[in-house]
Amino acid sequence: MAERGCPLEAVPLPAEVRESLAELELELSEGDITQKGYEKKRAKLLARCVPLIQGVDPSLQVENSILGPAQASAPAPKQPKPRPSNARDERFRSDVHTEAVQAALAKYKERKMPMPSKRRSVLTHTSVEAYTPPDTSSASEDEGSLQRPGRLASAPLQSRPSVEPWPDPAIQGSSTSSSASSTSSHPGGQPAATPSAAAALAGPAALARVGVPVNSRVSSKIQQLLNTLKRPKRPPLKEFFVDDFEELLEVQQPDPNQPKPEGSQMAVLRGEPLAEGSWPPSLLAALQQWGTTQPRAPCLTALDTAGKAVYTLTYGKLWSRSLKLAYTLLNKLTNKNEPLLKPGDRVALVFPNSDPVMFMVAFYGCLLAEVVPVPIEVPLTRKDAGSQQVGFLLGSCGVSLALTTDACQKGLPKAQTGEVVTFKGWPPLTWLVIDGKHLTKPPKDWHPAMQDAGPQTAYIEYKTSKEGSTVGVAVSHVSLLAQCQALTQACGYSEAETLTNVLDFKRDAGLWHGVLTSILNRLHVVSIPYALMKANPLSWIQKVCVYKAQAALVKSRDMHWSLLAQRGQRDVSLSSLRLLIVADGANPWSISSCDAFLNVFQARGLRPEVICPCASSPEALTVAIRRPPDLGGPPPRRAVLSMSGLSHGVIRVDAEEKLSVLTVQDVGQVMPGANVCVVKVEGTPHLCKTDEVGEICVDSSATATAYYGLLGITKNVFETVPVTAGGAPVSDRPFTRTGLLGFIGPDDLVFVVGKLDGLMVVGFRRHNADDVVATALAVEPMKFVYRGR
Repeated sequence: MAERGCPLEAVPLPAEVRESLAELELELSEGDITQKGYEKKRAKLLARCVPLIQGVDPSLQVENSILGPAQASAPAPKQPKPRPSNARDERFRSDVHTEAVQAALAKYKERKMPMPSKRRSVLTHTSVEAYTPPDTSSASEDEGSLQRPGRLASAPLQSRPSVEPWPDPAIQGSSTSSSASSTSSHPGGQPAATPSAAAALAGPAALARVGVPVNSRVSSKIQQLLNTLKRPKRPPLKEFFVDDFEELLEVQQPDPNQPKPEGSQMAVLRGEPLAEGSWPPSLLAALQQWGTTQPRAPCLTALDTAGKAVYTLTYGKLWSRSLKLAYTLLNKLTNKNEPLLKPGDRVALVFPNSDPVMFMVAFYGCLLAEVVPVPIEVPLTRKDAGSQQVGFLLGSCGVSLALTTDACQKGLPKAQTGEVVTFKGWPPLTWLVIDGKHLTKPPKDWHPAMQDAGPQTAYIEYKTSKEGSTVGVAVSHVSLLAQCQALTQACGYSEAETLTNVLDFKRDAGLWHGVLTSILNRLHVVSIPYALMKANPLSWIQKVCVYKAQAALVKSRDMHWSLLAQRGQRDVSLSSLRLLIVADGANPWSISSCDAFLNVFQARGLRPEVICPCASSPEALTVAIRRPPDLGGPPPRRAVLSMSGLSHGVIRVDAEEKLSVLTVQDVGQVMPGANVCVVKVEGTPHLCKTDEVGEICVDSSATATAYYGLLGITKNVFETVPVTAGGAPVSDRPFTRTGLLGFIGPDDLVFVVGKLDGLMVVGFRRHNADDVVATALAVEPMKFVYRGR
């Protein structure tokens, strides 16, 4: 028996014995066998070699034999005296572990040996590395797993830059594993071994120092810690993307062969001058004139869901009821003896689509009281999806009063107190029911302030952007009057004509034609509720026949629905129509509805020149509308355009038989008194070339003035200054962006191919959401629209 710390000569063992001992050592370190079983199997293996090894402690023989002949042939250097460890409790002291590590570092420093460049788990690699000869393959380093010697991956050591090369055989005997500690001692109290033996014992010893008994299984936390220590230091961020780094830096270049505009720079297109006639000084002056001189003339007829006329509002009733409401708003609403409203305040109008009469009274009552109406949709529930955005609009406009009807208020959600609830995101509101019994008749000597049209805001129309935000578009009194005059001239409205309106009368073309321009010309408007259109899509055509209407205001969807419902209808005649305004004529797919409708109803009195598509936007109001030939307009045109060219913003005429083309119809000429140009979509608003698609901009007194309370985006949209290629402004007046993408075609006709809100840019190519629908319609229009609707 050798004494503790005494050097011991290495004795070679047969290869099969060394392999078995190494596997047995791994089983012990893994906890697969107990210490007692390990010693029993080890003694059995060494019994074959007893004649070769005499007088040596069996435990040291085993550890020495693991190193192999190359290391055993070199003399082991004298080891410094290890720190004694007489008690098992020493394993749980962190200072013992620290001291051992410091001693190992000092030993390597004295020998001037290079440290391994990669951390290794002593449990995983000590015995394996000791078993593997220097000139053979190294073990595969799988994190979190322990490889058996018989299953070692055959990978050349030189191919692993994170591992130091094997030392020269001349110094192999003094080069031990980086995990071995010269101060380790056997946990069972056995004498210390030579460096070669200490390397083999490093695995159990390291576990012992951190407090894990060698004869127990390694806990998951300890194994996780060892795996973490074994990982190399995190590489720089650049190395994580080394495979794609060059690709990331590569900037995609546009196709040099893509089509480019070749035309000359376009010039500003000037519309016909606004005729100087005997226009009234304001819209309210026109209402007063018809209300006093033609009190029995029909102004608005409302229908129920069965198509029956439930009420006809005359111009006399509209004038008297509007006066009552204006007087009530200004004199009967007080808060602490102070008037609740003052001129310029904003008031919400909350009316359902089935009640155009009370909406019209509320709208003109607000104008007479010099307060600003803000029409909104009726909230359905307390937490309606779009309610919060409407609440933002009302809050930004400073709305504190809402006008509604008795029937509408009863349908609104109520709080426990019986009052209308505060909707999500809405400011606190006072609700005023404006049915006749709730209004006060003004004294005979009371008269509203009938001022001429000025720059003050007349009304605010809501607009919802593609992101879902809701803004208020402010329209001044002068713009309101100019819009009515321009529409009267473009559409050729004359006094006492009948207009059938299918659209929403609270906004857009339904408001401009059915509520505003109708008053200027004393039109009779027959309002078709949406619920009636759903029940009977042919109802608007039937009312054209009944009332002998000269004009109708529809969308392409209404034309399509009526086509599906017209079978079996023999007494339908549209010969009275001289104007069929298609409000969404700028949509690329509206042309198919127009063509199909004409094909069916031309035999029933519909003339082709009657169909008049138009283009509009909340900011620019009506941009262009097709004139009937009797008003001096050019004949209709259509363009068959290459979709590929449009994706590059270029106009290229193509063949109509292809599916890769987009067929669009003109939306007529620009409005009277307006100047129009087309500017580039991105960057500085340079004028486009004649064969280039851009955003249409309008300079007119008949456009909106601002996004109410939003100065930043107002300047960008309502105060655009188009410039020439040389950078010179095209006008001393700012233009308004319409959000419409298009170009000016032959005969100065306007063509619209999409909207800025639907623009999608993919790889330098521009696509529009409308193009997707138009392409599908080109394949199978009827089935697609029917199912899609």
